[in-house]
Amino acid sequence: MHDLIKKLRESNGSKIVLLVADGLGGLPIEPGGKTELETAKTPNLDRLATEGTVGLSTPVAPGITPGSGPGHLGLFGYDPVVHDIGRGVLEALGVGVEVGPRDIAIRGNFCTIDADGRVTDRRAGRIPTETCERLVAKLRAHVKIEGVETLIEPVREYRLVVRFRGDGLGEDVCDTDPLQTGLATIAPTAGSPGSEKTARVAEEFLKQAQAILHDEQPANYLMMRGFAAFPKIETMAEVYGLRAVAVAVYPMYRGLARLVGMTVAEPGKTIADQIDVVKSLWDQYDFFFIHYKYTDSTGEDGDFARKVGVIEALDVEIPKLVALRPDVFIVTGDHSTPSRMKSHSFHPVPTLLWAPATSRPDLATTFGERACLNGGLGQFLAKHLMPIALAHAGRLQKFGA
Repeated sequence: MHDLIKKLRESNGSKIVLLVADGLGGLPIEPGGKTELETAKTPNLDRLATEGTVGLSTPVAPGITPGSGPGHLGLFGYDPVVHDIGRGVLEALGVGVEVGPRDIAIRGNFCTIDADGRVTDRRAGRIPTETCERLVAKLRAHVKIEGVETLIEPVREYRLVVRFRGDGLGEDVCDTDPLQTGLATIAPTAGSPGSEKTARVAEEFLKQAQAILHDEQPANYLMMRGFAAFPKIETMAEVYGLRAVAVAVYPMYRGLARLVGMTVAEPGKTIADQIDVVKSLWDQYDFFFIHYKYTDSTGEDGDFARKVGVIEALDVEIPKLVALRPDVFIVTGDHSTPSRMKSHSFHPVPTLLWAPATSRPDLATTFGERACLNGGLGQFLAKHLMPIALAHAGRLQKFGA
């Protein structure tokens, strides 16, 4: 598909806005009830759904539950199965950590364990970033691993980045997060011979970290996820001919944007700030990626009412983006995070495409899962969304005679 787009692409000054409400899709609390998106009062999104076209996006493949990395890569038009990129690289790039050919980057989560080593809180009570920075400084001062250069950087709240630099390191190492409380963390284990050294280094790092953090509360240990080397990937400019900018608050999504060659703007702190940044950059770019985190975090917390509230808060800001008169405006999520499940899920994601010049309206008058099920976009793989957006923006020539 990328080779085809390179042959067909053309520039015309049109503007595309991709607003990703992370974890947007949901489920009813009770069978037959409404989802979070259907429950929320969203008059602005409903108007766009009435005027545009809706459907359901499958991030990776039917039945596959995606992480945020694959979910976003699909939305950017990269096949997430082909481009299987570890979260560690994305997290590292998000906070400006260089990842080179001798490096393995890892996402760390501070957590709480009991006296028997069982995890009691996978996010250490969502400690404030200031606590994370203090704990990282403590680790930096004491962790020493012979033959490997170790870099540790704080990210946000309970998250940190660890980078190992040395010869003979591979990325095929399992995560140590058991994914639920009441279980011990998993030992880092290599999935292939080329990654055995990395597994040994990670095991030593965690052993030292446990001793260093022993007296801390609630963050008295950490887990490692997404062991990753830097991948080879073409940029959005190379594939689509787009000048693309990302306006994202959380580091991982900034890292995703850098990975595909987007400029990363300083976003401010709120969605209103982010939209102001988009407005200030409107004349400089063709493609605007805006990331909204709180639909995901409230879903993971199992808080149905709060997820409804943050969807409604997002809807209030929609007219500001419409006022910029984008040629194509897409609202979707990178995956579903139902409050009922408290986790990412395999469910397709509600998607809205508003393109005043080219939209073929369907029968939808609201933006929600049921309406999207019957929408004109149908059910499609997320990796096809970018070609659809480019077509609506008039950026693809005819194929063939």
